[in-house]
Amino acid sequence: MARLLVIEDELVLAKNIARYFERQGHDVALAHDGRAGLEMAREGTPDVVIVDFQLPLLDGLEVIRELRRLDEEVRIVMVTGHGSINLAVEAMKAGSMDLLTKPLSLASLDEVVQRAIRERAGRTQLRYYRQRENRHASIDALLGECPGMQKLRELVRAVAQSEPTDRSPAAPVLVQGETGTGKELVARACHLASQRAGGPFIEVNCAALPAALMEDELFGHEKGAFTDARTRKVGLIEAADGGTLFLDEIGELELTLQAKLLRVLEDLKVRPIGALQDRKVNVRIVAATNRDLAKEAEAGRFRSDLVYRLTVFQVRIPPLRERGDDVLLLAREFLQQLATRYARPPLSLDETAIDALRAYPWPGNVRELRNCLERAVLMQRGPLLRAEDLGLPEAAAGAPPPGAAHPAAAPTSLDALERSHLVAALEAHHWNVSLAARALQITRDTLRYRMAKHGLQRAER
Repeated sequence: MARLLVIEDELVLAKNIARYFERQGHDVALAHDGRAGLEMAREGTPDVVIVDFQLPLLDGLEVIRELRRLDEEVRIVMVTGHGSINLAVEAMKAGSMDLLTKPLSLASLDEVVQRAIRERAGRTQLRYYRQRENRHASIDALLGECPGMQKLRELVRAVAQSEPTDRSPAAPVLVQGETGTGKELVARACHLASQRAGGPFIEVNCAALPAALMEDELFGHEKGAFTDARTRKVGLIEAADGGTLFLDEIGELELTLQAKLLRVLEDLKVRPIGALQDRKVNVRIVAATNRDLAKEAEAGRFRSDLVYRLTVFQVRIPPLRERGDDVLLLAREFLQQLATRYARPPLSLDETAIDALRAYPWPGNVRELRNCLERAVLMQRGPLLRAEDLGLPEAAAGAPPPGAAHPAAAPTSLDALERSHLVAALEAHHWNVSLAARALQITRDTLRYRMAKHGLQRAER
């Protein structure tokens, strides 16, 4: 039940309101002047406050303003015997969610209070999830003690503190790393550690949509721009104004869209489809890719001028196989998180599991490690996880430790490694694209695109 504070100088009305809501199980406190009401609010942190307009010592508008300074999430309802449009406007500006006139109907008040309680609960829940997300996406969430991860955290801090003093758009960032290394996590850390943390963080997967739809998503359109454009649509670049736009898999972006994106970076303006004028935007663009964009530019698949513009800051995430015992640090952290998530008893790694984790090359990087441990937690049969509980390929038992030379048959390039990983996932799921995409944590369209890129198709039997 909710905590209610009633600030009303008419004693009979105040007692009637208190009795009505106490019968519903709410905790109700009474105050008969503005200063006493504010003192109670400081001590008790109410969920909903019912405030009379004409109060001794402080009027209702001053009380509302001070209540909002004490707690931005408190829901306030003003009641008055002298209602007017001007007073309603002033009450809303001060922070009241509604205004009711006397004589007061308790049923009408109850309806407004119930709505206020729901709004308060929703805002509290949203704040909780945002705080939890921020804890798991901050710089401190970039776990690892290897030199590469220490350098990564230092660079992210430097990037986050590089905001211009004139509040113009910040320099773009290019995050490079293999699939599964945590590029989105780095992008969020750049956002949350910066002055833009209170603004939007919008993620776009550049490989998820064909060029025509991607242009509409990024730039939006005006009403009547094309046949189905019945209303104006705000593009994601404009929606990210004041915050960060994360362009994942930017290496998949079509050349025509690359040219339009370059113009946004150069002119700090965006023009929706069908619009006649540009709109200014203040957005930091963080792009991510597992490709070498310089080589892509040499091959004519990526604009070289966009490469130069994106690489003001370059952040490289080391693959898991290069991070030494970070794999054990991450494994223990994931085991703790997963045990809490699935209400399982705490799990530890025995020596065989530790050796297997160190020996396996982790082609899917941190994402593969987490999926492996999630499966192990769900299938666990005791307090200790052994090597066989991890379900790693048998070849991992005899694999060389990190840093050792790989067998000649192992993939030697990023494309070859990606192809090998795709084939393994498809074979494991009997070439069912939906199941393989789910296991790889990508969309079916992305998987089909990459299958076409590598010329993968199921052999006829």
